[in-house]
Amino acid sequence: MLKDKVKSLAKKYLDQTVEIRRHIHAHPELSFEEHNTCQYVEKQLHDIGITAIERKANTGLVVLIEGRNPAKKVIALRGDMDALPIIEENEVPYKSTNPGVMHACGHDVHTASLLGAARILFELRDQFEGTVKLIFQPGEEKIPGGASLMIKDNALQNPRPSGIIGQHVMPLIDAGKVGFRKGMYMASADELYLTVKGKGGHGAMPETLVDPVLIASHIIVALQQVVSRNASPKIPSVLSFGRVEALGATNVIPNEVKIQGTFRTLDENWRASAHKKMVKIAEGLAEGMGGEVDFEVRKGYPFLKNAPELTDRARNAAVDFLGEENVEDLDIWMAAEDFSYYTQELDGCFYRLGIRNEEKGIISGVHTPTFDIDESALEVGAGLMAWIAIHELSSVS
Repeated sequence: MLKDKVKSLAKKYLDQTVEIRRHIHAHPELSFEEHNTCQYVEKQLHDIGITAIERKANTGLVVLIEGRNPAKKVIALRGDMDALPIIEENEVPYKSTNPGVMHACGHDVHTASLLGAARILFELRDQFEGTVKLIFQPGEEKIPGGASLMIKDNALQNPRPSGIIGQHVMPLIDAGKVGFRKGMYMASADELYLTVKGKGGHGAMPETLVDPVLIASHIIVALQQVVSRNASPKIPSVLSFGRVEALGATNVIPNEVKIQGTFRTLDENWRASAHKKMVKIAEGLAEGMGGEVDFEVRKGYPFLKNAPELTDRARNAAVDFLGEENVEDLDIWMAAEDFSYYTQELDGCFYRLGIRNEEKGIISGVHTPTFDIDESALEVGAGLMAWIAIHELSSVS
């Protein structure tokens, strides 16, 4: 059976997939700076024997693997390649050699898995009909999102896929398992930048000043009502502030305070309304307290909605490949992903790859300096992506 061949090849090439992942992990590059990573991936593809490769969006790649009757149907697989500005604390042989940059979100896993899938699909290309388009994408972690740039550079054209599949590591799921959710899955994400302006001076004489620290504090608290008192309980929303910068001292009130945060939700109408409400509240409070505020909303990724029928087929393929006991149903996830841009253009399915192993102490979340994976997950990461692609090419949609 073709499924058994895919499984056998995923196991056969696991050591190579691990080696690729470790190389990428040790040489991380930030969003839109993935020049060496892109070259490395391109070399790996050439070593496999794949030559239908195009550069897109500067540091991205689009790759075609044609089976028999290549025009019959096209399915896309996507992996992202960028890392994060985090100092790695893991003491492992493949620890980051680029100070202050780390693959803390598993994009090294996604790229290695996609290369592993490429190796399997290329070897089996005479045993399936249709074409698999591989998208190695830059800049997932940074607005405007590499997916949007890949789309602008026609990554979804010539040929256009009927759908696109993406996978992402999940530290809450054990290695060997995967998770799916059809319909609404991930939130939109907007960045908030506020500069609260007042009149600084000596902390012993606040009555002569306009205290931007106090104004900023009121604004942060008041803005929470946008979620707690304005959002419908049916629409999940999150408003968080992660940076407040007031460069005064114990006895010095500064002239301004800078605030940075994020707003996330699952409804576009409410998203637009919330933006207006936040700006209005902040401006009103600042003016009422004698100051002013500059409020910038940088609109980020849209919400991610998995196409129900495609996701059902992908989940069925996973059950067939891994067994029902190794396929979980996911809850809504309030993180964001620029894979959502692809799902605005065509049917998409974004699923989760388990990488957790408590016995090995691999339990850290993404975006943390101790994030790592149980590398046995790479066998599933490569094999399942290849099998879902083959399964989808053979289905009638």
